[in-house]
Amino acid sequence: MKLEFRCLATGIGSLPHQDPKAACAFISKYFKEIPFWPQLPQLSAKEDMFIQYIEGFPGVSLDGEKTVWRRTDKFAEELEKLYEHHLQGQYQSYGFGKGYASGFQSFLDSGIVPERAVKGQVTGPVSMGLSLVKEDMRPALYDEELSDAIARFLCLKAIRQENSLKAICRETIMFVDEPSLANLGSAYINISKEQVVKLLGLVFKGISGIKAIHCCANTDWGAVIEAGPDIVSFDAYNYMVNLSLYASEVKALIERGGAIAWGIVPNTVEALQKETSASLKDRLEEGIGLFDRKGLNHRQLIAQSLLTPSCGMAGLPVDGAEKAAELLRELSALLRKRYG
Repeated sequence: MKLEFRCLATGIGSLPHQDPKAACAFISKYFKEIPFWPQLPQLSAKEDMFIQYIEGFPGVSLDGEKTVWRRTDKFAEELEKLYEHHLQGQYQSYGFGKGYASGFQSFLDSGIVPERAVKGQVTGPVSMGLSLVKEDMRPALYDEELSDAIARFLCLKAIRQENSLKAICRETIMFVDEPSLANLGSAYINISKEQVVKLLGLVFKGISGIKAIHCCANTDWGAVIEAGPDIVSFDAYNYMVNLSLYASEVKALIERGGAIAWGIVPNTVEALQKETSASLKDRLEEGIGLFDRKGLNHRQLIAQSLLTPSCGMAGLPVDGAEKAAELLRELSALLRKRYG
């Protein structure tokens, strides 16, 4: 089955609001077809995308505005329980703790009824593994035992979230957010392509609905697509050419029914001030032409496309987020009118 979203719009996750109800009202106004629950990092440190999802992991505690991992006396016992839960699919105890995702519960309570699908998000295992630092100051990603456990833990977090979202919409889209994959292949991240595919695969395996991956910069898209997502989400405003270098992999994704989420609306005040829905339409069509010239069908790409901001909108003022969302809505309408 092909994922034909035909340029409907959704968000990446984070918003600048500090009131969860106001954030949900914003989503209800601009993202009726595919709403998403809001991450609110301006509200508290607990809403940070790394702190938010590692809460509850064996040995982790919150120290001010950062997480700390220590090998406690109970670590082996807690790790064994985690693996048991993962193997048996026991996800019920892997929800968000109090204050860690106020936007999530507000979203579930808001009465929002998605017209097409509902979107959730979870931090990816590579980015989380780099963010979580061990006692020796080395990232947990480079500890094979810990990186594997983190991926399984995030898988259970994703399953728990997805099952809650299914209560309001049968079709779910779960984004795995991997900003650190931008450093894949560089001196800043010493990890093999095979390990990336393995860790991402552990998270994807638990997701029963539509699986998506988001990276807001350039990366080895071949490795990302090999991991098996249904949707690839990227910053099309700044990195269109970079993804086009992997046209054969993108073509394989599209031909197996997958989709591209084009992050075509910028998430900075300066860029937003100089763009209109018409200029963004031209920019997107010009970028899609790069793939067209490499053997992908233009109309098929449009049909199997989502539109998003280039990344999260938490760094914008609230009126800036309103501007970005309005541009997304207008651009979606323009493209749907042109292509049907």
